[in-house]
Amino acid sequence: MKETPWIELRVWRQFLALAEELHFGRAAARLHMTQPPLTQAIAQLEAALGVTLFDRTRRRVALAPAGEALVPEVRTLLAQAQRLPAQARAAAGGAVGRLRLGFVSTAGFEPLPAWVRAYRTLRPQVALELVEATGDVQLQAFTRGELDAGLMLHAPGLPPPGLRHLRVTTEPVVLALSAHHPLAAQEAPDWAAVLAEPLVIFPRRIVPSLHDAVFALYHQADRQPIVAQEAIQMQTIINLVAAGIGVAWVPRSVMQFRREGVVFRTLASPAQGRGRSGGMPALPVCETSLVWPPEAENPTVTAFVEFVRGQKIDSG
Repeated sequence: MKETPWIELRVWRQFLALAEELHFGRAAARLHMTQPPLTQAIAQLEAALGVTLFDRTRRRVALAPAGEALVPEVRTLLAQAQRLPAQARAAAGGAVGRLRLGFVSTAGFEPLPAWVRAYRTLRPQVALELVEATGDVQLQAFTRGELDAGLMLHAPGLPPPGLRHLRVTTEPVVLALSAHHPLAAQEAPDWAAVLAEPLVIFPRRIVPSLHDAVFALYHQADRQPIVAQEAIQMQTIINLVAAGIGVAWVPRSVMQFRREGVVFRTLASPAQGRGRSGGMPALPVCETSLVWPPEAENPTVTAFVEFVRGQKIDSG
């Protein structure tokens, strides 16, 4: 089968002008050309397509069935072509494209929902794909090129290595207790009693820096944490606390989970002079950062980073 030759947009503009004017003279004037080249161009187009587009007599020009069928398609083609420069500029500026954003569960409470709503309003032509994943899973996805950016949890000043980062929130940890636990009746539970309780915590591989900060709280008090159970998701940790498996240190934002059977207590920093180092460290603080590969060339990533940079940062 003979392949149809490439037809330039100029020729389709000439076809459409004639289809709308149905007069070679008026169509030529509209195109700012003389009539003979237009007549020749239409004849060459029909020869290339192997069909008759216009029925011509000395008195009139009319669309043939093939020409009439092409008119709406050509209008669409030319409109799309006209939009191409603007689309190219929009894509280069990050206003069009795709952004695959990973996020830890705590970011799902705040600030992510409000940001997603605002960003989709601001950049409606960006396909924002959300992927809930723990920090270790996000790091693997970055390595495989499956994520463009991510919201990850870590201890202050210790973002995941090898990635660019922008701090977005800082919040203290709070103590999660079963509502039936004896310590739940106290607004300020005794520190010694708290540190003696079995602990529900995430595996170290999930957030190494924050895991170490929690353990440091115990070690500085000459205590060894009694890990009753490890769990990956914060919701699971809270469910295990509700079941009385142990207590947990969780980011303050987890309080929005509002799990029945769980209470939260905000503890002051431990009293000084109780550990072998002459004191105990301040309570761990959780930091959430937007992270992205240092070599990222996707304009949508740059645009999203600037969007986040312009948001109100919660300093805890």
